[in-house]
Amino acid sequence: MRTLPLLPAALVAVLALSATATACGDGGGTPGTRPGRGFSGSWSVESLTVDGKVLPAPAAARLSVEPGKGHEAEATGNYGCNGFTAAVVFDSAATMTVSPGAHTDMACPDLPFETAFAKLFRGSLTVERSLEKITLKAPDGNVIALSSKPPAPAAPLLATQWTVDSLIKGETASSVPADAEGRARFTLAADGTVSGSLGCNRFNAPAAVEGNRLTVGPLTTTRMACEGGPGELERTLTALFGSGPLDWKVQGDTLTLTATASGTAITAKAASAVE
Repeated sequence: MRTLPLLPAALVAVLALSATATACGDGGGTPGTRPGRGFSGSWSVESLTVDGKVLPAPAAARLSVEPGKGHEAEATGNYGCNGFTAAVVFDSAATMTVSPGAHTDMACPDLPFETAFAKLFRGSLTVERSLEKITLKAPDGNVIALSSKPPAPAAPLLATQWTVDSLIKGETASSVPADAEGRARFTLAADGTVSGSLGCNRFNAPAAVEGNRLTVGPLTTTRMACEGGPGELERTLTALFGSGPLDWKVQGDTLTLTATASGTAITAKAASAVE
């Protein structure tokens, strides 16, 4: 299990939200451009071209650019799983300089793409732009292709099987223990119940959704002895569900549940719809 420092606000938002930022521009529905220099707005990453090979981007890969003072800007984004920030200076109408900032470092399924994206989005880049496309080209000819295509719609909170993939405590986030990956799953049903696996034991409980708050009642579980990573994950989830009201947020295929009292949180991925 790998742990990482998070920015108190910016990168937590990137982890739970940047993966599905709405493609929009300077006050409008399509990405805008700054007069004379640069670009702004939120963009989907379509692909990378590295040494002549095209790497299709994960659905969550995104880049958002917010104008700052003069020709400076702030970038936030998602490599496909991990979030990042960067400082940007638009040197001219067709060039930009990127200085990487903070980033998360969770174990992710498409690390080759993430590594290539992180390596490309730095230093001097040439900008080629149109209304719906941005191409960022590195001096070695490698390319980041961006698009304003809208993100995939958010998965529904109810009737979706959610698989827990990361844990957040204070300013530290971590992937689930390696021997427990994919084992903690739950589904919120329309009849006011939640059921699934805590990582080892199965469970069910009453649940109530009011606005952005989720309250889970007492858990009824099986009684298997749980050790190692599954046991550790199970104890974490049991404590979270029993801690009182949880704030919930769905962005794309990612659900974030945060304990309102402690700030402890989990993220989970939409695995499949449940009939």
